[in-house]
Amino acid sequence: MGDQRAITVDRGAYPDAVTPWAQESWRASALGWVEEQLGMRGLRVSGELGVRLRPWSVLVRVPVAERGAVWFKANPPASAFEGPLTVALARWVPGDVLEPLAVDAGRAWVLLPDGGDLFRDVLSREPVEPRTWARLLGQYASMQRALVPHTPEIERLGVPSTRTATLPHVFDTLLAKSHGLPPEARTRLEHLRPRLTDWCAELASLGIEDTLDHADLHDGQLFRPAPDRFTFFDWGDAAVSHPFCSLRVPAEKARARYGPQVLPRLLDAYLEPWTDTGRTPADLRGAVRLAWRLSALSRAAAWGRTFPDPSGTTPVAAQGSESLLELLAEPPL
Repeated sequence: MGDQRAITVDRGAYPDAVTPWAQESWRASALGWVEEQLGMRGLRVSGELGVRLRPWSVLVRVPVAERGAVWFKANPPASAFEGPLTVALARWVPGDVLEPLAVDAGRAWVLLPDGGDLFRDVLSREPVEPRTWARLLGQYASMQRALVPHTPEIERLGVPSTRTATLPHVFDTLLAKSHGLPPEARTRLEHLRPRLTDWCAELASLGIEDTLDHADLHDGQLFRPAPDRFTFFDWGDAAVSHPFCSLRVPAEKARARYGPQVLPRLLDAYLEPWTDTGRTPADLRGAVRLAWRLSALSRAAAWGRTFPDPSGTTPVAAQGSESLLELLAEPPL
């Protein structure tokens, strides 16, 4: 395939992002691998490649004759776990995730099938009621519960650990690396440290086990292949943490769309799979309030998973610092 085929490139808000796509030898190897994997399955490329470059990934839409498209993704070293994790998830929770066509763990490459309608595209073209969001959150929470027994294996795959009990240390590390914070903001975060320690201890005491947290579960990170059924993907920001940390991102997206009155319904749907854990509804809601704040730590940590830049600059470092500042905001619950 090489560079002979027509290619369009989308750099989004990162026109200067450093990625391996800039290296001709890397492009040739990556596209050659895609063509090889397709050939092994009797498939062939049939049109223009669409390339999306970001500091944290290279994503290529590859049109395939008589199949629509497949997707090639390359991760930076810090999220090289995504391919092996996706393979494992397809084995553990096959109805909830994409099953990759091929994975090269050593090069952090994965080839994925098309997952159907992106939920974001569904939202843009047709009315979607809040109950649809409630069902996707219920499905996602059930998947998280099913993954609890696999948590040690998930960590062994290299998925970062931001377990509830270690979050104060995670906070310290992130704050020390946030060199661009305004002095006033840094002081406020430093003063927050004792309260954060108490929040973590309280959350851990409720006994909900840590498991896989997607950490960025917005409407562009899931497919809707059928009514009221969803497929979750894009695990490059994932961490092992308190499961309820996952709720904030989708809940905020739904709140922006429908208003704050939607939150109780979504909360009930997400918590329903956890109601047999022996915790009272009040305990579970209290845990959500704590995890809502603390989810900022996994998101801040994920901003550091970018391709190495020889200049030493980190184009998304400021966004990691902004995520830390989310700790200061009261949850809207």
